[in-house]
Amino acid sequence: MRRIVRTLLSLSGDKARFARSLADFEDPGLRRRLKAIGDAFLDGYRASLEEEDPEALAARVARIDPELWGFAHEGVGLGLCLLDSLPPWRRRFDAFLEGPGAGQPYMLHVGAGWVLARLPVSPSRFLGRFDPLLRWMALDGFGFHEAFFHWRRTVERRRLPAWLPAHGRGEFDAGVGRHLWFSPEVEAGRLAERIASFPADRQGDLWTGVGEACAFSGLRGPEAIAGALRAAGRFAPQLGQGAAFAAQVRARGGNPAPHTEAACRILCRRSAAEAAALTDEALAGLPPDGEVPAFEVWRRRIQERLEVYPSHVA
Repeated sequence: MRRIVRTLLSLSGDKARFARSLADFEDPGLRRRLKAIGDAFLDGYRASLEEEDPEALAARVARIDPELWGFAHEGVGLGLCLLDSLPPWRRRFDAFLEGPGAGQPYMLHVGAGWVLARLPVSPSRFLGRFDPLLRWMALDGFGFHEAFFHWRRTVERRRLPAWLPAHGRGEFDAGVGRHLWFSPEVEAGRLAERIASFPADRQGDLWTGVGEACAFSGLRGPEAIAGALRAAGRFAPQLGQGAAFAAQVRARGGNPAPHTEAACRILCRRSAAEAAALTDEALAGLPPDGEVPAFEVWRRRIQERLEVYPSHVA
């Protein structure tokens, strides 16, 4: 049965498409880094389908390069949620999150969001099964998926899924922005132009996603990150907030990286540890969901703190 499930849930077509997309990048170092990220995601995904026991799954993921653990856990989140959607219905995702995956709640929820694009699930019911605060991260994953697999519709035509709740659009756009940093738009010098083509009320969230990717991926160096900061202009606090989120993901996951440190120094004007601590401080006294979800209040608090200490570079 597990062999049948692995066959049904194979991402072989996606892997082939990703491999073809690497040809769009001129820099061989960039292609190698992207391949390593994609391989870590797929390794985590495959492990989630093949390992029944959460501890065995964690042990297998631990054999991946620690710097890539976040991407591996994104794949794990997708795999576990797909399995949970098939009979016999179980709570594999919850068991892993509450057990050995407790250090990677953000990336597990991001990976879970891919299910919204892969199965005909009720979005409200699907999101309702997750932690009330972190469930919005699933929309970040969904946005990334849609930008990668449906570029023309999502990026060129700038279409939003009709069912997205009003406040969920911000996290969806953060996922879209995260993918933009992974796209050839940056090499071609079109990142700012592309983001400016979106409605003004969406641009800040797109820059948040760029900040997440700047600090987490290790895809591009300090010069490109500083260029993104200059291009972001008045959206610098949103860009920095994304970087602070990335720092928090690595701090909680126990896998800091030099490129995250460098990005936070540029985008947040503080160390990665200080940026991660800022996200924790902004959680204090967070109100329950109301007209504005607590997650959005959290993001705005971080942005306000970063705006007090402008991070623009000359």
